[in-house]
Amino acid sequence: MPSTTRRTRWQEAGNSGNFGKRFAELVSSGEDIDGEARLADTLLSRGARVLDAGAGMGRVAAALLRRGHDVVAIEPDEALVRQARETYPGLPIEERDILDLGPDDGPFDLVVCVGNVMLYLAENTEREALRAMRTVLTDTGRLLIGFHLQDAPPHARTYTPADFEADLTAAGLRVDLRAGTYQLHPANDTYSVWILSRTQG
Repeated sequence: MPSTTRRTRWQEAGNSGNFGKRFAELVSSGEDIDGEARLADTLLSRGARVLDAGAGMGRVAAALLRRGHDVVAIEPDEALVRQARETYPGLPIEERDILDLGPDDGPFDLVVCVGNVMLYLAENTEREALRAMRTVLTDTGRLLIGFHLQDAPPHARTYTPADFEADLTAAGLRVDLRAGTYQLHPANDTYSVWILSRTQG
């Protein structure tokens, strides 16, 4: 969802209103929306530094903050940033794009990029986004990424595991683990959860 001269797939979809409303309803009804955050928490030491890239309305960042981590959230959609601040007062969230990240923003022990963020980037910016997230990792830091492989939402791209692995390799990353859910069920053809780390060099 970066703010490039090219419109992102997220902008084409005009999804922020529906997305925000759906998760606001889940939060208010007490639904469990912490699956991604629970997995992220297991990858971290106490008080680790975490970046939530493409944070949406802030649910993952807020859950990690509650678990005692030092969290920064970025989200380029103004409406979702506003909703995050209203839903989670005090949440450190910036209206900012993944492609704007640079080494001075880090280092982070973990970058979380879930909820189909990778599927809504502007066309042909996937490798640039992966490189940007890599630049803010510590030497031993990791990336947690998740997205649908099938039945992607309208305007979202179809991102095959082979294409994603080619992009992450080109961006200087490697696969530490691939699973089918945030509970680490086996990899499948429907959804993919990736834990990535930096290659040397």
